[in-house]
Amino acid sequence: MTALIIYCHPYEKSFNHAVLKAIQKNLTVSKVDYQIIDLYAEEFDPVYSKTELSLYHTGATIDPLVERYLALLKKAKTVIIVTPIWWNSIPGMLKGFIDKVMKEGMDRSHTVTKLGVHGRLTNVKHCYVLTTSASPTFYIRFFNGNAIKKIFIDRTLKQLGFKKCYWQNLGMISSSPDDSRKQYLRKIEQQEFK
Repeated sequence: MTALIIYCHPYEKSFNHAVLKAIQKNLTVSKVDYQIIDLYAEEFDPVYSKTELSLYHTGATIDPLVERYLALLKKAKTVIIVTPIWWNSIPGMLKGFIDKVMKEGMDRSHTVTKLGVHGRLTNVKHCYVLTTSASPTFYIRFFNGNAIKKIFIDRTLKQLGFKKCYWQNLGMISSSPDDSRKQYLRKIEQQEFK
């Protein structure tokens, strides 16, 4: 496997779903081997149980999806994350994915040392975070804390070992005209995902 798509939206008629389809078309035409993690369709449970949390530092899990997702991440060279921005950050489902799937251990996603987190997912050479938001992109970047870039990408994903991370957002999604949406999808269909 070369590319792994992590898709986080519950509604099949959402614009995020159209973005997913555009990425699939792009990768298929480009003959790139890929897999999809569809968190809602696969009914991933983002909530820690007491038992699951008690296993955290051992790297173990009782959730078979956690093992499957971590195995896919460890084989991916490219990760493409498709998600809305809800309340200035990633949705709880995606946060729960990070919380539960990123397990501590030498053969897992990271280890913790006196100097901090040491990411083990260094096989991920490129990561693309494609988001949509009700707010304009400039507002998110300059007036609202820029949590996607500053926290999710520059801290969390980099701590896990992801190399080059890129973020693109289509803001004002609720009121954007059809022409803008179609143009954005065409751009994604032609974009190079390394």
